[in-house]
Order: sequence, then structure tokens, then C-alpha cells
Amino acid sequence: MSEKPDPEQIKGPGGLNMRQLHELVKQSHARDQAGRAPNALKQPQNRWQRLARYVWDKKRG
Repeated sequence: MSEKPDPEQIKGPGGLNMRQLHELVKQSHARDQAGRAPNALKQPQNRWQRLARYVWDKKRG
């Protein structure tokens, strides 16, 4: 019989097991979302502004 190794014991390239890596990713994601506050001063773009930006970018590039 071939027993599968315990996933908690498998170490990845950084020396962390999958559970530790998952926790770090969750913390990083939560930190990124908390630091991304919506800009209250930003005006919504209307269609004309989007079209003008698109044409301007095409002309420059």
C-alpha cells in the first residue's frame, strides 16, 4: 500500500507548508483591500470622456 504524505508535512519552496502559505495569502489580500480606500473625489467618467481617452491614447501610442 502506498500512503500519501500528510499535506501538513509537505514543505514548499519557501519552507512553508500549504496551510501557512494560505494564511499568508489571506492576510496579504486583506491588507491590500484595507489599504484601497475608495476615492471620494473621483468623478465618474461618462461615455464621452472614455471615448476621448481611448482616441487620445491611440493617437499617442
